[in-house]
Amino acid sequence: MRYAEADRILHLYTPHRGRVSAIAKGVRRARSRFGGRLEPFFRLHIELHEGRGELMTVTGAQTIDGYARLRGDARSLDAAARACDAVGRLFETSEPHPGVFNLLCRQLALLDERGGADGHGRALAFRLKLLLAAGLAPQLGACASCGEPEHLVGFSGAAGGVVCSACEAGSFTLGHDAYAFMTDALGRALSDVPLASASALGQVERAIAATLEHHAHLRLMPAIGSRAA
Repeated sequence: MRYAEADRILHLYTPHRGRVSAIAKGVRRARSRFGGRLEPFFRLHIELHEGRGELMTVTGAQTIDGYARLRGDARSLDAAARACDAVGRLFETSEPHPGVFNLLCRQLALLDERGGADGHGRALAFRLKLLLAAGLAPQLGACASCGEPEHLVGFSGAAGGVVCSACEAGSFTLGHDAYAFMTDALGRALSDVPLASASALGQVERAIAATLEHHAHLRLMPAIGSRAA
């Protein structure tokens, strides 16, 4: 965010201090010593001075990865913004989550390497892994209401996962392909996204949204924008 005449306030996600905020003084001046490094989606080694106030002060920054190709593609930029927004809102405290930091770096690297390939599927796989890291992963192995391991036909955000035909009241349909995508995505690397139809991915996105709404009281932006659909 722009601040004062030439400063900028940054929201940073770090591996060992979680989400922190800092002020970069003079960064908007043409001859700023930080150059263009303090922009969204840069991975940096950053030096911070911690004073008495809530904001730290940026005293140094060296680029680890600027994801240059990502910046040249509108769909990748949009996907990167949604990924960072999801991390910033799900993990908004100073509690460290190194795994989440590494997951976000991997997502940005894949966007830089592959652009929009597997766009919706990878964005949803990324969110499922965020749910797992946040302790919010939906119950998929058996009915979340009664424990029945078979006849799983729906998904209930209130129950916390899939439900069987006897407990489906208040749930929505979760087809076999959507169910398979969720289980496979949680077990695979982010670079190995399962294939699924658009309708199945729509059900997966609804399941993720219902889980977040009921258990984190949070609504995220859609996983992809209309341009990237």
